Amino acid sequence: MLAVRASAARSASRLTRNFATVVDAAGVKVAAVDNGEPTSSVTFLFKAGSRFENKPGVAHALQNFAYKSTTKRSALATVREAELYGGVLSSSLSREYLALTAEFLRGDEPYFVDVLSSFVTDAKFTRHELQEYVAPVCAAESTVAASNPATRALELAHAIAFRNGLGASIFASEHSHVDVETIKAYASSVFGKSNLAVIGTGISQDALTKLLEKSLGSLSANAAPPSSPTSYFGGETRVDAHSGPQTVFIGFGTTGAPSAELAVLAAHLSPQPSVKWSEGLSPIAASIPKGASVQAIYLPYSDASLFGLLVQGATAEEVKIAGKAAVSALKEVGNIKAEDVKKAVAKAKFSAASTLDGRSSLASVLGSKLLSGPSASVEGIISSIEKVDASALSSAVSSLIKAKPTYVTVGDIKSLPYADELGL
Repeated sequence: MLAVRASAARSASRLTRNFATVVDAAGVKVAAVDNGEPTSSVTFLFKAGSRFENKPGVAHALQNFAYKSTTKRSALATVREAELYGGVLSSSLSREYLALTAEFLRGDEPYFVDVLSSFVTDAKFTRHELQEYVAPVCAAESTVAASNPATRALELAHAIAFRNGLGASIFASEHSHVDVETIKAYASSVFGKSNLAVIGTGISQDALTKLLEKSLGSLSANAAPPSSPTSYFGGETRVDAHSGPQTVFIGFGTTGAPSAELAVLAAHLSPQPSVKWSEGLSPIAASIPKGASVQAIYLPYSDASLFGLLVQGATAEEVKIAGKAAVSALKEVGNIKAEDVKKAVAKAKFSAASTLDGRSSLASVLGSKLLSGPSASVEGIISSIEKVDASALSSAVSSLIKAKPTYVTVGDIKSLPYADELGL
């Protein structure tokens, strides 16, 4: 068993060491690894999330403008050619980053890197595409998000916890009226060499660097747009909703770099079992009523983090019981046993390592590390988790619960509990 674990650790270490951070001739930070996969991927990651937008909804609109008309090809031509090559183009948005990703068969990288580069350097941002394609998609995604109690609770939690910056929603509201000129201006401010990290899998670093030197020569050297340092505030809000499960989010915020202690805390409290159909050994698991659920949430950002417990159930009473159990378990972490810490550390390490296995998560993790500075190391993520002990975990929880909580209820607000009813 120990030999297997040691072998897995060495494999993970080799994987992370295969990545190298460079500044190529085009002035762009690049990381690539090639383990002989039959498919490849390239991700352009920009600091262009909602925290940087100068008008609400513009980041969401820019995300959905991806792969529309450029000076090289129309949106229809991009669709047809991508399908002929058998590749997949996608875009995603977070509060800090905009990711543009191409996945394709090995050997087709010249075309797909050109598609990504063309949007970044030569997008047309036409008015008819905004009206006919981009705006309707933004509206549909925002409607879906608003109808999901969990998503709605987390969006509200960010707004209460951080107000501005990280508090800005990643979804354009129905009242957001963003025009083409605003989107062009935002794209111009965020699409710059100093604000870009390129992540490749299934492609050598030399090959990717040469393609980028050719395709990104005209890209400006813009740095990341300005953003004020994040402050944590906290507070409580209640939103009436008539569909979906009754939902409560019990959250706490911190400022500063991501915390290994909070990653371990999330692993310790999470009721998600390691064996299917088992109850698991989380201190919350045994107290959750049938039909209710508790999910540990840890959302780290560059200069702040949001930690919390998302509680859902069919009835307000189920949510109240599960919520009390969650708050009680959080407060009892101060008396955690060394064995439980060891178990939580192992779960947190596995979660971090498995994140690096997926292409989308890998691009997000590595990209944020590249953009944060040359001293950042992916291996440091797991190493920092290994150093967490009972004392450090207890201290982190003590500091966490001393701050004003971020408490959100979505559902039957007449019946759902208030924060003090759960022991906060």
